[in-house]
Amino acid sequence: MSGSDKVVGARHASGRPESADPSGYDSELKRLDPVFRRACAVQASDRVLDVGCGTGQTTRAAARSAQEGSALGVDISTAAIERARGLAVAEGLSNVAFERADAQVHPFRQESFDLAISRFGSMFFDDATAAFTNVRRALRPSGRLVLMVWQAGERNEWDVAIRRSLSGGSEPGGTSEAFSLADPSRTSRFLAAAGFVDIAFADVDEPVFYGRDVPAALAWVRGFTCTSELLHRLDPDEAERGLIRLREALSEHLRDDGVWFGARSWIVSARRG
Repeated sequence: MSGSDKVVGARHASGRPESADPSGYDSELKRLDPVFRRACAVQASDRVLDVGCGTGQTTRAAARSAQEGSALGVDISTAAIERARGLAVAEGLSNVAFERADAQVHPFRQESFDLAISRFGSMFFDDATAAFTNVRRALRPSGRLVLMVWQAGERNEWDVAIRRSLSGGSEPGGTSEAFSLADPSRTSRFLAAAGFVDIAFADVDEPVFYGRDVPAALAWVRGFTCTSELLHRLDPDEAERGLIRLREALSEHLRDDGVWFGARSWIVSARRG
């Protein structure tokens, strides 16, 4: 996936570039977001913590559902938090707040939330067990955790296409941090060590949207950190040929309603033990 700098904690918008159109990431996930919202099942009185909230689409949605409760979105990106605050004001939401914070170490008030959620914002922790332990402390007894994370790269058509295009047809070694929670056994160990129980995984098979046409899709994909990292391994001529192959791959996925790629993710649910 993407992300421009090595940071501690959850990355802004799952690592998407802060300079991109703020609505771009939300548009990319427009088929995935309804699945995530249903899984969160925010109740009217819930106090919700949104980890790695980016520009706050999921936080604002939680706040609208938690009419008698509240929602707090945290992210390490100052730009994302500022944008999230502006959007909340524009929407007239009074029960939502945003804070620049690293969820791995931030001193949340203990047992202050009913539900912790994260839509592709939980894969970039330096120490997943420590991070989830910190989030667990912030949950009330039996509080819920709902995550959406990517399944393995080879199960995600978008990742395969990018890597093949920028490596001459072969798939280079190395695994993006975006897939750090792809293995259910490994993720279950992190969560169990952090004190969560009733851990479950639900398969989500919904595509991602990369843009209305090939130029828009190419501009979006070039902003991914994985794309930049792969291009930096190539000399200028190889990089140019790789971008030609990438454009061709995007063209092959162009439909009447834009450029779409197959994607597989998990809804991970758990409860504070």
